[in-house]
Amino acid sequence: MRSLKALLGIVVIVGGVYVAFKLIPPYFANFQFEDAIESETRLGVYSNKSEAEIIENVLKKAKDLDIPLRAEQVHVQREGSALVIWAEYTVHVDLPGYPVELKFRPSTKNKRI
Repeated sequence: MRSLKALLGIVVIVGGVYVAFKLIPPYFANFQFEDAIESETRLGVYSNKSEAEIIENVLKKAKDLDIPLRAEQVHVQREGSALVIWAEYTVHVDLPGYPVELKFRPSTKNKRI
């Protein structure tokens, strides 16, 4: 009985590590992507970049991070002296017996001071 509990404990720990191994990278990539679009927003407020150029830069960063993003999923909006960038995308993660769709909506707004 004691060895069965130890074996079950090891299986639970290994399962937890596996799930973390599969789920952490998309969240980490989203964190890096949010940082990149925040930086792009700060630069875009003070530059004369068009919305198309900003979208192109955002898509390049998404590609670098292996984020499945298309141009129609990236939104850029100028509101007076403010610039807003947001994107919506989904990452599919295959867990044994339980596929997961992780939905992300990174966004940022920056205003010229």
